[in-house]
Amino acid sequence: MDMLRYFLGALATVLNLILTLYMWVIIARAVLSWVSPDPYNPIVRFIYNVTEPVLSQIRRRLPVSFSGIDFSPIIVLLLIIFLQNFVVNYLVHLSHPIPYR
Repeated sequence: MDMLRYFLGALATVLNLILTLYMWVIIARAVLSWVSPDPYNPIVRFIYNVTEPVLSQIRRRLPVSFSGIDFSPIIVLLLIIFLQNFVVNYLVHLSHPIPYR
C-alpha cells in the first residue's frame, strides 16, 4: 500500500511540474503575441507548436476573442490553475497516510 502512496505522490509532483512548465509556455506565447517575432526562429516555432493545439481547441469551442483581443491564453491559464488546485492536491491528499484513530 505504501508503494501506491509513493506512486501517487510522485505522480502529483510530476503533473504539477508539467502544468507549471506549460503555464510558462502559455505566458511566453502571450508575450510573443505583443511583438512580431521571427516566425522561423526555432524557439518561437516550438512555443507555437506546443501551444496552438490547446489554444485552437479553446478558440473553436468558446467565443473568446473580443475586439481583436484573444482571451484563450487566459482561459488555458485558469484551467491549469484549476487542475493544479484540484487534481494535484487530490493526488497529494491520497498519497498521505491516513492517521489511525
